[in-house]
Parts: sequence; C-alpha cells; structure tokens
Amino acid sequence: MNVERFLVALIDRSPPHVLEHLQLVGVVLFFTVLIAFPLGVMLTRPRFRKYAGRVMFFLNAGQTIPPLAVISIFMPVFGLGFRPAAVALIIYSLLPIVRNTIAGILGVPEEVRQAARGMGMNQWELFYQVELPLSVPVIMAGLKTSSVLLVGTATLASLVGGGGMGRVIFAGIDMFWPEFILAGTLIVGAMAVVIDRGLTLLELFLIPRHLK
Repeated sequence: MNVERFLVALIDRSPPHVLEHLQLVGVVLFFTVLIAFPLGVMLTRPRFRKYAGRVMFFLNAGQTIPPLAVISIFMPVFGLGFRPAAVALIIYSLLPIVRNTIAGILGVPEEVRQAARGMGMNQWELFYQVELPLSVPVIMAGLKTSSVLLVGTATLASLVGGGGMGRVIFAGIDMFWPEFILAGTLIVGAMAVVIDRGLTLLELFLIPRHLK
C-alpha cells in the first residue's frame, strides 16, 4: 500500500466530502423521521391499523429495490445532484423506523393501558405519558438501524452528482487506488459509529428517569 497516497486521500481529499456526506445524511434522516414516526404512530391507531399491511408492503419494496435503482427512477424528475439522491435515500430509510415505531407502541402491555385509562387518561395522555416513553428504546433501535444503513448507502449519491464520501471511494475504484478506497471506507465507518453513539446518548436522554 502506498502510505503517501493513503494520507493524501485521508487528509487532503476526504474532509470536504465528509461535510457533504454529513449534510446529505442529516437532511435525509431529518425528513425520514418527519415522515416515518407519524406514519408509524398512525398505523397503531385502531382506525388506521387495517392499512398497516399494505403500507409495510410498499416500505419493504422500497428497501428491497437496490438504492441505485431508486435513485435512477427519480433522475428524470429531479435530474442529477442532491435531490434525487436525497429522495431515494429517504424512501430507502423509512422501513426500520416505521416498523420499530409500530412494534414499540403495540408492544406496550395491555394491562398498562387499562391502568392508565382507569386513572382517567384520555387517548392523547395515554400516548404521550405511557405508550411513547415505554416504546422509546424500540423506536430508537429502528432509528439507529436506519441511520447506520443510511451512512453506508449515501456513498452511492456521488454516482448522480450528490457528493459525499462516495467520490473518494469511487475515485479509488476508477483509478485502481486501494488507498483511496480504504481511506473512504474507514471514514464512512467512523461516521456510522459516531452517529450510532450519538443516538444512543439521545435515547438515554429521552427515556424517563424512572424507566432507565
């Protein structure tokens, strides 16, 4: 391995693309949570529970299709760049959060719900004070899964001009420079670990003290 080329990839070429990668991941994760969490909550309500199977079918299909194919589908609409990559990655990231939100809320024991109703709680109070706090660990597990998958998959955004660490990795592939591939892979892996640890700290903050 050429150490000098590895250091160039790590120190000189990567920093600007790290910022692009984090920006893409941050935007996608924000809109994914904005869509997935309310959707998951809605599908746990008796009125909408009958649609859960159909919605999960489409979300499963969105994650089964290769991300690059999803990106290609949106290219005629959005062209090249940040937007088609972001839309495709949002679709790809929805499933773990929706699935875990449903599992977490429906996993709250029925006797706990009955006790809350017996105390006079309405549906909103039951959700906010009982169901949501008890389901935080499961929901956050889905969020962490989605974010780690997203960090790795976002490298494909560079193929459509979306930027990110994929530029370093694919430059190494095109030029047969394993040093660039290794440097890009190490940085993407480090980002995934840091984001996962950050979300773990957020989970500890969100869980009520008496449930820790």
